Amino acid sequence: MKRTVFLGTYTNGESKGIYSCRFDDASGMLSDFRLAAETPSPSFLALHPNGKFLYAVNETNDFDGETSGSVTAYRITDPSTGALEKLNTVSSHGAHPCHLVLTPENDAVIIANYTGSTVTTIEVRDDGSLGQTLNRILHKGSSVLKPRQAEPHPHAVNLDPANRFVFISDLGMDQIVRYELVKGGRLSERRGSTTVNPGAGPRHFAFHPGAAFGYVLNEITRTITAFHYNQSNGELTEFQTISTVPDGWSRGSTAEIFVHPSGQFLYASNRGHDSIACFHIHQGCGKLSLIEIEKTGGRTPRNFNLDPSGKWIIAANQFSSDLHVFSINQETGALDPAGGRLEIPNPVCVVFL
Repeated sequence: MKRTVFLGTYTNGESKGIYSCRFDDASGMLSDFRLAAETPSPSFLALHPNGKFLYAVNETNDFDGETSGSVTAYRITDPSTGALEKLNTVSSHGAHPCHLVLTPENDAVIIANYTGSTVTTIEVRDDGSLGQTLNRILHKGSSVLKPRQAEPHPHAVNLDPANRFVFISDLGMDQIVRYELVKGGRLSERRGSTTVNPGAGPRHFAFHPGAAFGYVLNEITRTITAFHYNQSNGELTEFQTISTVPDGWSRGSTAEIFVHPSGQFLYASNRGHDSIACFHIHQGCGKLSLIEIEKTGGRTPRNFNLDPSGKWIIAANQFSSDLHVFSINQETGALDPAGGRLEIPNPVCVVFL
C-alpha cells in the first residue's frame, strides 16, 4: 500500500516548509513530492493519533516580538496527498524549539526549547488547534564543555510506556530530567534527574517496548547509554555505554535513535560519519551489541524513521538534501539500501501518516 509521509525541514536555504510524499511499502519507492505547508523551519513534527492533525515546531528565535520560537497546528485535509490547512500558531515560550510530543490523552503538546532552556506544555483543543499555555518550566544548570554546555539545552521529550513520566534529554546539563504527567496535560513541578557522563550531551531517548530499558543517544561523544528502568518510580540506572561510530572515528555527532517495534534492534544516526549504527538488543538484559554501521547514501543524516510495519527506514540527509530508503532484515536487524530516493531541501524529520 502507499502511505503519506510528512517531512520537516530547515528553511534557511531553498526549503519553504513542510513537504509530503508517498511511500510504497511493497517496493520501498518514494513519489508524489509536494509542498504541504509554507512555514519557517518546521524542524520536528508530531502526528495526532487520529490522523487528522499535525503539529510542527518552528525552530526560530523571533516570534511576535519576543525571543521565542513557535508551534503551529494543522488539519490534514487530504490524507492521500498530505494537504494541510493551518489552524493556528502560538509561542513556544522559548527560543529554537526542536522537539515535541502529544500527551497520551492528546490534550496537550510538550515542547523542548533548545536555546530557551524551557520545557513548555500547550493545550490542544478539541478542534485540533492550540490553546492556553499549561506549563513553562525553566531548566537551570550547565556542564563541563563550555561554551557548548554553558546553559541548559532541552533537546527531546519522551513519555515512558506507562504514560506516567515525561523525560527531557538536556544536552547542556548532561541530564535526563524526569517529570510526572498530571491530569489535563500538565507536568508536575516536582522533578528527578539522571546524570550521564560529563560532556556526553544527551540528545534523544528511546524506551524498549517492554518498558524495562531506556536508551539515550549522546550527541557530543557519539555514544548510547543504556539504563534499567524502574516503572514504579521512574528511576534510570545506567548499565552500558557503547559507541555509535567505528574505533578511531572522532568527528561529527549523533542525531536520532529508535528501537524496533519487535524490541530486538536499535538504530542511531551519525552526522559526520553519515551512517546509521544498528544494534542487537539482548533480550532479558537489554545490553546492546553492534550489528553493523550502514552509510545513509548522503551527508548529515538527522532524523530517520521506521515505517509502521517495521520493515523500512527512511533516512533524512540534511546537507545533501535527500531521503534514502533502507529495508530492515527482520532476522538480523541489518539495513540494506532499497533504491528509494527523493531530493528535498534540508530535510530533518520524517513522519508516517
